[in-house]
Amino acid sequence: MGNLHIVDHPLVQHKLTMMRQKEVSTKGFRQLLIEISMLMAYEVLRDVPVHEIEIDTPLESTTGRVIDGKKLVFASILRAGSGILDGMLNVVPSARVGHIGLYRDPKTRVAVEYYFKMPSDLHERDVVVVDPMLATGNSAVAAIDRLKEYQPKSIKFVCLLTCPEGVAAMQAAHPDVAIYTAALDRELDADGYIVPGLGDAGDRIFGTK
Repeated sequence: MGNLHIVDHPLVQHKLTMMRQKEVSTKGFRQLLIEISMLMAYEVLRDVPVHEIEIDTPLESTTGRVIDGKKLVFASILRAGSGILDGMLNVVPSARVGHIGLYRDPKTRVAVEYYFKMPSDLHERDVVVVDPMLATGNSAVAAIDRLKEYQPKSIKFVCLLTCPEGVAAMQAAHPDVAIYTAALDRELDADGYIVPGLGDAGDRIFGTK
């Protein structure tokens, strides 16, 4: 499906299966999401730019490769994006962080923005947008619409789960944005939830209903 990347590593799939189970506690769900996000970061950031620096080992001088974390931005779609954000920051603690506040209108299912805060000089930075679910795609499309106003160097989108409808919406609106996910589920139900899915990610992360 074009620029869709499914991270099928056995550890990712194992943790995802555990997360899907309805009896998993809030604490357990949150911890699993952090762990799976850390694992996915390795694939998402596989092509992150690096440069060489001179270093001294205990034995001699040599060169090594490092990333410039200050040029990388994790943009979290509130509120559920915070779960993936925490895991990604464990891997790249020097990354900058932006937040996009969106909620889905219950009648129209259109994304409505209520907050937007990004690091400065976004045109010099690579942005990774994080949100656990790519369902209708409305929130993801709206978030990337706003980000593109600032012309970042690149944009990737990371989610835990998606479905054909969400992928189609993203690819129609932003065919240049690569999508990274742990699973492509069957479809959306009548209420706009991914099935089989894992329920409402935000409620399961924060223990709300």
